Amino acid sequence: MVLSPSMKLADLIELNYALLSVLSRLGIDLGFGEHTVGEVCASNGVDPGAFLLICGVYTYDDYVAPNDLLKSSGPTDVVKYLHKSHSFYTNDELKRLEASLEELVKPCDEKQKTVIRRFFSEYRQELENHFAYEEDTVFPYVRALLAGEPHDGYSIEQFEENHSSIDEKLNDLKNIVMKYLPSVCDTVLRNRVLYHIFFLEDDLDRHTLIENNVLVPMVNRLEENEKR
Repeated sequence: MVLSPSMKLADLIELNYALLSVLSRLGIDLGFGEHTVGEVCASNGVDPGAFLLICGVYTYDDYVAPNDLLKSSGPTDVVKYLHKSHSFYTNDELKRLEASLEELVKPCDEKQKTVIRRFFSEYRQELENHFAYEEDTVFPYVRALLAGEPHDGYSIEQFEENHSSIDEKLNDLKNIVMKYLPSVCDTVLRNRVLYHIFFLEDDLDRHTLIENNVLVPMVNRLEENEKR
């Protein structure tokens, strides 16, 4: 299905219910009735093109951002979405995952608890460092570029060169929970933790695709326009 501003937002959510999380991060409330994507975006002050690009990444694994949509949309709401996602991961998802892990490993010995806590702590630190670079360097640069303000010679190419993977330690944690925790750990709780990790892993993959395939091309275009 081609995603467009004229389709009903309810139909888009039926196509992929994971987009409920996208709505909340962009400040779009439920209760939109039969309104279209374009109408709901307009009433919430959201760029419909940026919204559809984000939805496309979440809906189709092989999604390629259309050039016309990239050219007609700006990065303001993409940056807003990525910023809200950082808060969602660190203030909500990681705290919930940490609490679930602590409950899961209660029956384990101290050595096993220490391993789980170390892996989780290292992953959280890696994720926070990754986000801090974007919050302190990349996003202010994009905002300065949009406002026509000085930006100290930085370019989005530097972001691409330093954009490291953030899934290795999470994958290690997943494998420990799935393969190596003793059978004394509650199966239902273990499955819940694994579902949470799989969700986080997938959402972070989509997050990275939005940065690489949506934000970077948009900012490249702004940089090219500035040079002219």
